[in-house]
Amino acid sequence: MGKLLLCCALFSLLIQPSSAQVVDKSNDRVAPPPPPKLAEVVRVEAQPSKGFSYPYYFYVPPELSGEKGKNVAQTLLVLPNNTGKPDDNFAVHDNSARRYIEDLRRLGSNLKVALLVPAFPRPAADWRVYTHALDRDSLLTERKEYRRFDRQLIRMIDDARTRLRSDGYRFDKRVLMYGFSAAGMFTNRFTFLHPERIKAAAVGSPGGWPIAPVESWKGKSLRYPIGVADFKTVSGERLDVKGLRRVPLFLFLGAEDTNDSVIFRDSYEVEDEELIIALFGRTLIERWAFTQEMYGENLPAATLKLYPEVGHSVSKEMWGDIKAFFSKHLHE
Repeated sequence: MGKLLLCCALFSLLIQPSSAQVVDKSNDRVAPPPPPKLAEVVRVEAQPSKGFSYPYYFYVPPELSGEKGKNVAQTLLVLPNNTGKPDDNFAVHDNSARRYIEDLRRLGSNLKVALLVPAFPRPAADWRVYTHALDRDSLLTERKEYRRFDRQLIRMIDDARTRLRSDGYRFDKRVLMYGFSAAGMFTNRFTFLHPERIKAAAVGSPGGWPIAPVESWKGKSLRYPIGVADFKTVSGERLDVKGLRRVPLFLFLGAEDTNDSVIFRDSYEVEDEELIIALFGRTLIERWAFTQEMYGENLPAATLKLYPEVGHSVSKEMWGDIKAFFSKHLHE
């Protein structure tokens, strides 16, 4: 079973130090200012009647308080949850989602965006349904409690927008989205499924193979999530090619990353693994060259970057680039 680890995001690396200083007069040394007070995270319970069967969390940083009542749309940064392991105890995933958004509150303050994290489960008994990666099984399963988390996430986003509107905020229906590892797979695939809802997406180390924006390669059909050959069959909708081409994408990978979901059965079937290896190579780095070629030819708004001497983690340089990427596209 795949062991796509949840990246413990050191978002404090993204926060620029304040120029303000506090003088400790007792010894004439300059002490750093205290960190700004953080607002509380809000938990919204599951509301099946509104289209989502699990809770979600959202956070509005104090820096947005001055935007109330203005006719300018603010932006949500959506962070798909990735517990890092399957577990049939929902509290494990719920607690993980809460810790995740609490740890990232300073990112919301830094970018001046609100945050939203869903609390989706990842089952152990039905371990092939890799919900946190939005895999093929999670789109096609007959188990309603695990099916189409992409659609449930859209309902969560719209519910949060409605709640925030009642507080005087206006939020764009298009969101920023970031994910690493399994959450990177989710983000990558969600963008293909719903490009009209994405303002910009950052995708880190998406399981050894980002979904290819083509139906075939060298005469071989590429089914979802290798490619988009049977996209309508799996998703129920045709691929919005024009919309997808307009979405700014940032895909990144560490040159020493070996965390490969392709070889695990919760992520890909045997025939999928064999096809990927035969066409694109055995390692993540071998395959990266093909991803660059495919995205470069078909998705002009995509940027791909390989970072030397980085494994399955997010380096300081990566975080800096993620921040710059979102800042660039925040108001588009």
